[in-house]
Amino acid sequence: MMSFPKFLLGDNTDYPDAIFVIHTEFPRCIINLANDDVEWLEEFDKNEENELLEETKQLFEAANDFYDREIERYEA
Repeated sequence: MMSFPKFLLGDNTDYPDAIFVIHTEFPRCIINLANDDVEWLEEFDKNEENELLEETKQLFEAANDFYDREIERYEA
């Protein structure tokens, strides 16, 4: 089985201003760092809502850190 890194960068010419970061571990999602939109690739029930809110905050921070690190590596 192929393993993936925790985060991947995504690009699409149909969305030239978007900065997509794909989170490949649970909870899987695609985050657009340009506007903080998130598309969940998991289904959640009502009792997971509070946990999901906290997880989202941490995911956004980690996704931003990942993106900054990747951009620094491209510019180096």
